[in-house]
Amino acid sequence: MGKVTGFLEYERKEGNVREEADRVLDFKEFHGRLPLAEQQKQAARCMECGVPFCQAGVMIAGMASGCPLHNLIPEVNDLVYRGRMAEAYRRLSVTHSLPEFTCRVCPALCEAACTCGVADAPVSTKENEKAVIEYAYENGLVSGDAPAVRTGKKVAVIGSGPSGLAAAIDLNSRGHLVTVYERRDRIGGLLRYGIPNMKLDKSVIDRRVALMEKSGIRFVVNTDVGKDITSAELLKEYDAVVLACGASNPRDINVPGRDAKGIMFAVEFLTAVTRKLLDSEFKEFPTELAKDKKVIVIGGGDTGNDCVGSCIRLGAKSVTQLEMMPEPPAKRLPSNSWPEWPRVLKTDYGQEEAIWKFGSDPRIYKTTVKEFKKDKKGNVKSAVLVSLEPKKDEKMGRMNMVPVAGTERTVPADLVLIAAGFLGSEKYVTDNFGVELDGRTNVKTAPGAHATSVMKVYVTGDMHRGQSLVVWAISEGRSVAKAVDRDLMGYTNL
Repeated sequence: MGKVTGFLEYERKEGNVREEADRVLDFKEFHGRLPLAEQQKQAARCMECGVPFCQAGVMIAGMASGCPLHNLIPEVNDLVYRGRMAEAYRRLSVTHSLPEFTCRVCPALCEAACTCGVADAPVSTKENEKAVIEYAYENGLVSGDAPAVRTGKKVAVIGSGPSGLAAAIDLNSRGHLVTVYERRDRIGGLLRYGIPNMKLDKSVIDRRVALMEKSGIRFVVNTDVGKDITSAELLKEYDAVVLACGASNPRDINVPGRDAKGIMFAVEFLTAVTRKLLDSEFKEFPTELAKDKKVIVIGGGDTGNDCVGSCIRLGAKSVTQLEMMPEPPAKRLPSNSWPEWPRVLKTDYGQEEAIWKFGSDPRIYKTTVKEFKKDKKGNVKSAVLVSLEPKKDEKMGRMNMVPVAGTERTVPADLVLIAAGFLGSEKYVTDNFGVELDGRTNVKTAPGAHATSVMKVYVTGDMHRGQSLVVWAISEGRSVAKAVDRDLMGYTNL
């Protein structure tokens, strides 16, 4: 696969990235693409390794190694190297429903497991994937054709995030009549409102949705299932219902002063930013949310980083990002060998921009908030921070991060964004359907299955497995489509 000596002849090269001074002035995507001839050289680096961990998608030491979709990566890379882009797209489409999303927002589990990366830079699989899908769109290869035969079966998909969209595509391709319900005003779920535009341009979502509508999928927005329409009504009208509502119940920080004004959940903030950008057709920035404010972001993950980047674009005076865990090492430790996911320090675009603007990394490790202070009007004015240290819980046998006495210090804050993750599905939805939950408030199923405790009701994505990656959501969506199709038809060819 690829050129046998390609990894020896070509160094890893990526598309141009706009400089911080330029990109913080807008919310446009800032990762460019290589010319096709250069991308072919990058695909040539795929080294015919014999055992391609890149496509394994297995769990090693509690973490995913390789692509959960089991994309046939060496084969796709080989076709890109040979310039056979239409065939590369058809090969990618065998396993992947929505590559235009993962090529922009996925942390590239495939590259972390690349054999070439053991002693050199891994193959740029993520950018190869982007080259393939963008070529396919530019050349009219992405079909919006309706299936030739309809089964007469009707399926409702609740939620239009990556898992719901992936499920809808496959179920529709099988000939089922699919209706997707979305509680917000636009289709996309997490893709639309949880990921900033500079990371995933919303026109990319609109492009896909338009083709899905053309293929016969029906979308219903501004309809909150469990409130505007009940489970009983849906189960009466449809042969199957797929719950793809996400793990949208945010984890809170329950400390004194939490009720102060100016403290928001991260997704609430990111949604407000994106909604104003879309409503104004990108002519107005919601600077009122962060301009000249001292911002504290609680959470060191991708969502926290997205908040950092968004606040810088909105003119924040300063941005501080708190991370409970210790700072990761710069390089792999012996205990974290390949092909495990590398637990190493990653500086993402938001932190890069903060370093450029403020002169230092915004992250403070082993730190959390002990208390918020309010002014006379009830607005947050400062936060009392406290350092943490790892301590073993002898009863549970695990390490916990616990406060260190005497390390409290107060820092000013005009805006606090809580990006501490999610706790599971929202109660009003699961209550309405009466589905059984597991200990983490995810919808319970048999291992490896998607059928819930309620007849005709299935679950997929974060609502099923808990907060996870877009690539896992797409994998779940494809998997639930198979399960539904098999139950409706007695077999499945998906």
